[in-house]
Amino acid sequence: MGAMAAVLDKRSDNAVPTIVAMLRRLMHRGTDAYGVATQTSVKIARSLEDLEGTDLDSNIAIGYNLSRIISCDIPQPVLGNGYAFVFDGRFFPSSEKTSLEEVASILKENPEENAGRILKKLDGAYAFAVSLSNKIIVGRDAFGLIPLYYGENENAFGLASERKALWAIGVKNVKSFPPGNIAVINTQGFSFEEVAATVQPRTRPISMEDAAKHLKNLLFEATTERVKGIEKIAVAFSGGLDSAVVALLAKMSGVDVYLISVGLENQQELQHAESASKVLGLPIHVQTYIMSDVEKVVSKVLWLIEEPDLMKVGVAIPFFWTAETASKIGCRVLLAGQGGDELFGGYRRYLAELDQKGPEALQKILYQDITSSSKTNFQRDNPVCVFHKVELRLPFIDHEVVNFALSLPIELKIESTVDELRKRVLREVAESLKIPNFIANRTKKAVQYATGVSKTLEKLAKSEGLTVGSYLKELFYKTYPDLEELP
Repeated sequence: MGAMAAVLDKRSDNAVPTIVAMLRRLMHRGTDAYGVATQTSVKIARSLEDLEGTDLDSNIAIGYNLSRIISCDIPQPVLGNGYAFVFDGRFFPSSEKTSLEEVASILKENPEENAGRILKKLDGAYAFAVSLSNKIIVGRDAFGLIPLYYGENENAFGLASERKALWAIGVKNVKSFPPGNIAVINTQGFSFEEVAATVQPRTRPISMEDAAKHLKNLLFEATTERVKGIEKIAVAFSGGLDSAVVALLAKMSGVDVYLISVGLENQQELQHAESASKVLGLPIHVQTYIMSDVEKVVSKVLWLIEEPDLMKVGVAIPFFWTAETASKIGCRVLLAGQGGDELFGGYRRYLAELDQKGPEALQKILYQDITSSSKTNFQRDNPVCVFHKVELRLPFIDHEVVNFALSLPIELKIESTVDELRKRVLREVAESLKIPNFIANRTKKAVQYATGVSKTLEKLAKSEGLTVGSYLKELFYKTYPDLEELP
């Protein structure tokens, strides 16, 4: 895990100093080692200052900051046969090979021809870039679990793990790299090819009993794959359906599980989470905060998620605290239940969609919501976790789980237009896991409201005589003063 960057200089000037400047803006994503490479040479250093004096010289360069999560994580970039590459992320299930060895074995002597096979063959959360003599090849996993951005200015084409690295070199119109795509970047620009799209499968007739049984097996396998080789993991725990299923499946996988629940003082959700943890037989770390804690962290969170969006900030602050707590208790991997609502119809707005547009239209909406999660959820959650040197892993966002969930009839998810619980098939899974009804059938409450963060942001804004939207924008542009207007 770490930060990656890639640059092709349009003027044929040396791109290495630009890469070093970008890596400096991404130091919060990794400080264990720094590396930069051309297509034929690699320089690894313990500090960015050591990289600044390197004699590498090429108009094409890639770089990487390392944050070592597990022992096999090594410095990058890595040299191949006539090229170098960087890889940020993880494959699931892990094999006897490390992720880097897996990439190298697929790229072999022809990375331009073989890069697409990585996306087609391997499930996981990842992005990679390959530097050749006259081009850069880039790929991102089908769900977009690892953030990746691209853009250009008058001097260069660039890619980076976060927008701030591109903003730092004068790229203003930064775009999110499309998931499941391979891009070739040369002097003509960016050329994209979709090679691993998430498709909407045909709805399959299946009974609730059979669906719940198969879903339980798929989720257990996905969870087991994501905790393999890890001694202890943390779970972002609300005491609700999704996080309880993830926590119990992780426990069944044989790892030590520590639940984490965060929120403002006197939130009822924290008391519920503690009660739920006792019933599940899992230790819990409950962290409470006050208004001044929100005020202290909001600018840092805006800097990390790079958007003054109220909903995203309201979710990101609790995630920031959760990852911080996980790091403090020695857990470098955090599991969460993201994806459960989109896959199984958890949001209340889906009732209106079902009522107004019907089940076929709602199927398409669920598909659109899961495929757009790279922008709405993952590029928000990853940075706040990485900042604390914690790797976020999402069992629901697994190819087998997603494909099966999208194939299920709507009536297995939402019984009717007045179904206040929804996610029916997942609740059946919870029942088979013997999760009590006070957890499994708890009405969903969005994290920004359940933790009290949203209301606290409104109070902070009001104290400044501002709407909450204006308050966040004002803080955002103080954080990024060089951005006159967000693209």
